[in-house]
Amino acid sequence: MQQKQRLDLDNYLPYLLNRVGFAMVESFTMDALKANGLTIDMWRVLAALSNADELRQVDLSTKTSIDASTMSRIVGRLVQMGFVTRSRSKNSNREVVVALAPKGVAFIQRTIPIAHQLEAISAADLPAKDLAVVKRALRHFYDNLSKARPTR
Repeated sequence: MQQKQRLDLDNYLPYLLNRVGFAMVESFTMDALKANGLTIDMWRVLAALSNADELRQVDLSTKTSIDASTMSRIVGRLVQMGFVTRSRSKNSNREVVVALAPKGVAFIQRTIPIAHQLEAISAADLPAKDLAVVKRALRHFYDNLSKARPTR
């Protein structure tokens, strides 16, 4: 008789990542986003744009891990809400570039400290060198999974 396979969720990496991610998203949404009618995906777009004058929509999709069709809808909604602008690229009429509008700049400046505070709370009592190892490992995990994905 074959032995029944078991999975210890408390020691299973995908479960642990999801659990932490869910708790952080829930907290950040309540503290920073809900009152403004924004989702965590919308905020990721704004945060990514805070580090660039503008980004091609396709690059924004890659940077935030949001698929292209969803990105298009998110950007459209953020344009309607006045947080971003969308225009044709100077390099190619086929490319769309997205930039923060003044409302988006003001909002992201108010919420970045909340994001940093949430990170500090979650990593409380963890030495900075250990946090750096966790972040490096997570980037490594993502790179490995990206390489393992079949090309479409």
